[in-house]
Amino acid sequence: MSNNPFPLSRAELLQAYRTMRTIRDFEERLHVEFAKGDIPGFVHLYAGEEACAAGIMTHLTDVDRIASTHRGHGHCIAKGVDVAEMMAEIYGKSSGACRGKGGSMHIADLAKGMMGANGILGAGAPLICGAALAAKFRGDGGVGVTFFGDGASNQGTVLESMNLAAVWNLPVIFVVENNGYAESTSVDYATAVDSYVDRASGFGVPGVTVDGTDFFAVHEAAGEIIRRAREGGGPALLECKMIRFFGHFEGDAQTYKAKGENERNRETRDCLKLFAARVTDAGVLAAADLALVDREVAALIDDAVAAAKGAPLPLPAELLTDVYASY
Repeated sequence: MSNNPFPLSRAELLQAYRTMRTIRDFEERLHVEFAKGDIPGFVHLYAGEEACAAGIMTHLTDVDRIASTHRGHGHCIAKGVDVAEMMAEIYGKSSGACRGKGGSMHIADLAKGMMGANGILGAGAPLICGAALAAKFRGDGGVGVTFFGDGASNQGTVLESMNLAAVWNLPVIFVVENNGYAESTSVDYATAVDSYVDRASGFGVPGVTVDGTDFFAVHEAAGEIIRRAREGGGPALLECKMIRFFGHFEGDAQTYKAKGENERNRETRDCLKLFAARVTDAGVLAAADLALVDREVAALIDDAVAAAKGAPLPLPAELLTDVYASY
């Protein structure tokens, strides 16, 4: 193996690949399983966007909080939420991360700093301001990261939260996962500015746009603005331009996309392929190293699906438990 030209160790690079592969296989498997009709509710898949979650979450610990979206499986996995508990939650089983009561759009694990996926567009932004305010008062160096898409970026909650974070100088990172479509509406049609960095600058918040399919670009930019937030520098915005391989939701006919668009994206803009090419070409990791991870992750997903299918449903008597927190 040659000298390592990357800012991550060999072990860290393997972990980054494992995170992205786990997200990809989890979502690809859900695509198959959902079609069988055994999974209740809606499912929104994160496949194709893995480099964003992995690149950012590499810099976070359990002390840091994130607020996710309806497309939140990737955020959960990258933040360290148990994969088997996630799968059980999506199946609505009592062994799930939220005892089967949250489902795909409301997975949470506060012990991991995962405040929850959220079915309401833009709703995570004000929540993360509260978490960041708490971290600021504790003085523990914690940061809050909120994710939202190009559609949710037009929600008033997001813009109001940017202003609040700037006024209070909160350690908040606003991450725009710009995959080009707000459900089925092109970002060019629905958004007046060319860059979401322009939105942030209106509130005096610095921002940067990166290629969201490039793990290393995301990792570098996220590392700088997260460090700045930890040191009291205040909020920042990170726009990741990327693509989703599937529709807005499972069952989306995707008639708004050009013919062959998904196939071209999978061929030329697959973040896992791009990552694998970079690290193997540099001689830091071998193809056999990545193949071993692939096999281990495949077994993990198989086990998670089998366990979820075999787990019991929540009992009717538990309907009103876990609804309110007790203090």
